[in-house]
Amino acid sequence: MKQSKNIFLIIAASLSALAALFHLACIVFGAPMYLLMGAGSQMAHLAEIGHWYPTVVTSFIASILFIWSLYALSGGGVIRRLPLLRFALCAITTIYLVRSVAFLPLMPYFPENSPSFWFWSSSICFVIGLMYLMGTWQVWAKLKSN
Repeated sequence: MKQSKNIFLIIAASLSALAALFHLACIVFGAPMYLLMGAGSQMAHLAEIGHWYPTVVTSFIASILFIWSLYALSGGGVIRRLPLLRFALCAITTIYLVRSVAFLPLMPYFPENSPSFWFWSSSICFVIGLMYLMGTWQVWAKLKSN
């Protein structure tokens, strides 16, 4: 019997991958892209002078987002089952949803980030988290360990 695909997790995977690509675009296009994405003038300046920090941090975030995309594709029935799938989907969902509402306590730690960055990134995290939540909910019974 062919396993049906879960549209919510496929959308979640696509959105996570798109977010990863936007992070990689910051590395490729440099300071102007960091500023456009609202990362702040300090991060843009470091990218402009060729400092390693923006590239490493942004690469790390992009890598995590790509891995999360793979887990959504796995849960969605598009690729083979990945290890710890049930746990990973729950953790990813939680991280996205907590990040979407935790911007107020996070703001003081990142004073260079613009208010529009916090609004848009939190909104995007909420939508992606909701896709993971709805998709994981639908496939929950199928995710039991084999």
